[in-house]
Amino acid sequence: MEESSAQRRLDSISRHLLLQTPQPNHGLQKAVLLSNGKSESEGSEAVVIGGMVLDIHATPSIPSNPRTTTPGKVSYVLGGVARNVAECMSKLGAKPFMISALGLDMAGNLLLEHWKSSGLSMEGILKHQNVETPVVCNVLDVNGEVAAGVASVEALEKFLTSEWIQQFKYSIRSAPVLMIDANLNLSALKASCQLAAESKIPVWFEPVSVAKSRRINSISKYVSFASPNEDELVAMANALSGGNVFSPIERDSSRNQCSTETLFHMLKPAIWVLLEKGIKIVVVTVGSNGVFLCSKGGPSFMRTVCKGNKPYVSNAELFNSVTASCPSNTFSNPSDSDKSSFLFAVHFPALPASVVRLTGAGDCLVGGTVASICAGLDVMQSLAVGIAASKAAVEAEANVPRVLNLAAIADDAKLVYSAAKVVFHQSVL
Repeated sequence: MEESSAQRRLDSISRHLLLQTPQPNHGLQKAVLLSNGKSESEGSEAVVIGGMVLDIHATPSIPSNPRTTTPGKVSYVLGGVARNVAECMSKLGAKPFMISALGLDMAGNLLLEHWKSSGLSMEGILKHQNVETPVVCNVLDVNGEVAAGVASVEALEKFLTSEWIQQFKYSIRSAPVLMIDANLNLSALKASCQLAAESKIPVWFEPVSVAKSRRINSISKYVSFASPNEDELVAMANALSGGNVFSPIERDSSRNQCSTETLFHMLKPAIWVLLEKGIKIVVVTVGSNGVFLCSKGGPSFMRTVCKGNKPYVSNAELFNSVTASCPSNTFSNPSDSDKSSFLFAVHFPALPASVVRLTGAGDCLVGGTVASICAGLDVMQSLAVGIAASKAAVEAEANVPRVLNLAAIADDAKLVYSAAKVVFHQSVL
């Protein structure tokens, strides 16, 4: 016991010294372990790696004019894809372990204070005076749409390095799921995925944007889940195909009126590229048209992706609530096939909502889904929860609602789950 206590004190001192290093290259840093060979953070649930960002939204009250100020409202909103996902998970009873980078500035302090108040671990968050906390400033029009914006997020690629991530390898190797966002540089993405692969931990890749989604090209063989929207799907398929094979779907009146089946068939070739390149499950968000959940084989294959995940005590309430309203194995049938040439796709509808802000919808969909997978729910039950969390997000001012009512989430998940239907299950060859 005394040896362990002494080692913990040494560990604390060593980590403090590492955090004082002003250089963004942590190549000389070594993973600091306890005497039992585990990190202090081991035992957390999912590990989430990526951006913690302060969003500044400027909304004019009247149409703006160039070269002058306009009356309106300026608000600070806590953001960043990975941060939003992790916060959503925490609101559903999970305790995600966050790996990110923040500066010792106003934006960093705002983000860190909120994180601290949530009772979540700060061990994996690099904090240093040389880091400029990522900030995105959006000027909105009177309708709430982005008219112009500036993103200053270079610090994520510069300081959130593979060397920093390596320090938390035992947390990653013991996690039920690793979620990474595409704000990471290629080296950090690869390092994260390889650590997960060593222990067969499923990886969820969130594309962030069209430009950054192309980073999938170097890690597709490690990725279990990817959650692109339509434009990100096309960009990822083109990156994996090595050319501009696919074009975005035109958003005209005919696009809005087409059936779910027709929309899926427009997206199917790009979806198949992602599956062929090693991604096991593709979750395509299509706005008010809902979500397509796609994999090779059939429902039985989807269940094997997270096989072995066990419910955590902290999420037992989520597991029990959703299981009672969304029975497992609903989509199993005698024609279920594990053939690699078979494409299986289920459409989940979006829920009607009183929209306030759309910026956190996709992140809460991922957060709700990952939290549910960690609670022991199957992928289809989990996605229903994710869509329910997404609805709550668009009805809130913040990217993540202040409170997620579990009973309401379970009720909405039931509506989604019961309305889901198989849109494709056959060979594509």
